[in-house]
Amino acid sequence: MTEPSDLAEMNRTVIDEFRTTGGNGSGVFAGVPLILVHHVGAKSGTERIAPLVYFREGERVFIFASKGGADEHPAWYHNLVANPNTKVEIGTETFPVIAKVLAGAERDEYYAKNAAVQPQFTDYQNKTSRIIPVVELVRT
Repeated sequence: MTEPSDLAEMNRTVIDEFRTTGGNGSGVFAGVPLILVHHVGAKSGTERIAPLVYFREGERVFIFASKGGADEHPAWYHNLVANPNTKVEIGTETFPVIAKVLAGAERDEYYAKNAAVQPQFTDYQNKTSRIIPVVELVRT
C-alpha cells in the first residue's frame, strides 16, 4: 500500500512534470489525458491539487473517483462535493469550473465511454462494490 507521504511526493512529481511539459506525463501517465484538479479540503480548508486521468467529449470534461478500485472514495471527491467551485489545469490553460456529480444513466454512459478508451477503469469498477462516481467539471 502506498503511504500518504509517498502519494504526496508522487503527486508533486507528476504536477511538476505536467507543468514543465505543458500537460504531459510519463511512466503510468504516458499517453493518457491528464488534468490537475484543485480542491479545498472539506475539513481542513487546505487547497490541494490532484493529478487525474480525464475524459473529454467536446467541451465537456469528466473525472472518475476510482481510487484504483478501492472501497472508499478518494479525498479529492469528498472535497469537490463539499466545495464544488474550483479550478483545473489542462495543458497550459487554467480555468474555473463547478464540479457536478453525475447520476443514473448519464453517469453510466460516461463511465462506459471512459472505460472504452482507458480499460483500467473497468478493472477498477470490478474491484469494488461501490459505484465509482463520475464528476463533470463544468467551465464557468
